[in-house]
Amino acid sequence: MSRIHEALKRAELERTSPQVAAAASRIELAGVETSAGDSAQVALHLHSGIIAPPAGDSLQFDDLRTRCVHANWHPDPKENVFVNSALGAHGAEQFRTLRSRLYQVRGSQPLQTILITSSVPTEGKTFVASNLAQAFVRQADCRVLLIDADLRCARLHVSLGAPSSPGLTDYLSGQADETAIIQCGQENLCFISGGSEASNPSELLSNGRLSKLLERLKPAFDWIIVDSPPCLPVADSTSLADLTDGVLIVVRAGLTPAEVAQRTCQIMKNKNILGVVLNAVDKKDSTSNFYGHYSYTGNPKVLA
Repeated sequence: MSRIHEALKRAELERTSPQVAAAASRIELAGVETSAGDSAQVALHLHSGIIAPPAGDSLQFDDLRTRCVHANWHPDPKENVFVNSALGAHGAEQFRTLRSRLYQVRGSQPLQTILITSSVPTEGKTFVASNLAQAFVRQADCRVLLIDADLRCARLHVSLGAPSSPGLTDYLSGQADETAIIQCGQENLCFISGGSEASNPSELLSNGRLSKLLERLKPAFDWIIVDSPPCLPVADSTSLADLTDGVLIVVRAGLTPAEVAQRTCQIMKNKNILGVVLNAVDKKDSTSNFYGHYSYTGNPKVLA
């Protein structure tokens, strides 16, 4: 009876919308059963040019690579300590040190998804997120996903020289699926940009789709790095912190008042704070024997 019912339903679809019937056939060939309720959803995705896979299915890297966009990136060398000799070898080495510390943390607790935030804008969190991803992906067979979740001021695509959309807002609003993920020339590095401009970023970040996306993508990557908005102007970073395994807070030397940094730590006190990245440290101070803080502008430094 079920086959007869499906045949009758297919005939009805062909009469009303041949495009929807064809899409349903392709989905069934992929091993996914459709229902009358699903037909409306297929039609919706056809309207936006996207056919989404069933929610909840985990993704493996090779499968993901066949679905995502393959684009030519044009990274800004001024933003990458691994390719710009003017930033100094010390900068790249300090990001490698930060990478090593995170592996040490992973040895004692689950750590795969990392949120990078700051107290206020212009402290360098996007720079740190980008270069930390570069540090990880330079290891053999290390697969990294970099996500720009600063939906109010998305800038990662600029430093990476990648397309700005489709991106996270498009995925969260149901307008994109794996086409929001971009693979660059470094075959083990993938990126989700901020996406199209949205008037309701907080609502998008808290609608539950990001949590499901992260769970689906975890099997495909060794590390997932999320660049978030600053803590003090908006509450987005605190909700994002609940979706990740740990938080790195970026503080810019000579700019961020101590009380502002302390307030950020207070806001994040119930989250898993992994450490602080001290950004833009003067070169003459970069030889201090500290561990746990890191600086930027070519001299990321490690403090404990």
